Amino acid sequence: MDEFDIIDRYFAPLAGEGSFSLKDDAALLPSRPGQDLVVTTDTITEGVDFFAFDPSGDIARKALRVNLSDLAAKGAVPAHYLLNLSLPHTITPDWLAGFAGGLGQDQQEFGISLLGGDTGASDGPLSIAVTAFGFVPQGRMIRRDGARVGDAVYVTGTIGDSGGGLAIFRREKHTLSEADRDHLIARYRVPQPPVTFAQELRAIAHAGVDVSDGLIADLGHIASASAVRIVVEGEQVPLSAPLRALWGNDALLRAVGAGDDYQIAFTAPPGLEGPFTQIGRVEKGQGVNLALDGRDVAIPRPGYRHF
Repeated sequence: MDEFDIIDRYFAPLAGEGSFSLKDDAALLPSRPGQDLVVTTDTITEGVDFFAFDPSGDIARKALRVNLSDLAAKGAVPAHYLLNLSLPHTITPDWLAGFAGGLGQDQQEFGISLLGGDTGASDGPLSIAVTAFGFVPQGRMIRRDGARVGDAVYVTGTIGDSGGGLAIFRREKHTLSEADRDHLIARYRVPQPPVTFAQELRAIAHAGVDVSDGLIADLGHIASASAVRIVVEGEQVPLSAPLRALWGNDALLRAVGAGDDYQIAFTAPPGLEGPFTQIGRVEKGQGVNLALDGRDVAIPRPGYRHF
């Protein structure tokens, strides 16, 4: 199959309004009165973000969801996406069918559609780039520079599970039950970004960021942009039982720098309740500190470094 055969067979059925069934070389993005358009993009690459043996449907869902996580952290509702594929010559029709199926599953779950993109062959590893589009009421996008002294720091979900799944794939020794092992592997393969939380987040957050490179590293982006100091209270960081079973006493220090969580960290007034955990506070100063029992703790690896 050539590029156009692949598009017609696997991706045209995923196309939505404004895509012209992927038969044009551009798409038309319908506007929404009273809404701002939010755009984000991420690339995932074989051997860095996923393994060649991962199910192709899971790879597709991860490629899409890492972008949906960014939109959710901005308070935006996802609408459309572009897909760019660099496919090795070893890719098979069955692999493509599974990949398109994974995209279709998430399109239905999150109410989004494909606008277009580009497909080509590559001698290198499989690389997938997604550009996602979402909408937010005008002037309501949550930025990184809005944290205020006196704010509390919150995070959705649990931290470190994906890093635990990656450690298992890297053959780290463990005595986990099958259920605990499968939980961590699933979190690595298919992120669970809190997409439906975006509307509630807009109502309470002063600043926000998606946790992709590691909790400490990503909170550092808020601290830098807002010119504040963030203190994370280690005892409050939410860790799952499977992760504690895997890493024991090292779970906290490894989890806060593990990355690939795709949850949302945000600052807001203290004392709020919801599908999130209060884990720290915003103070005058700069940087991010991790505290245990009131004492600062050295962080051996604050997060993933791309270079």
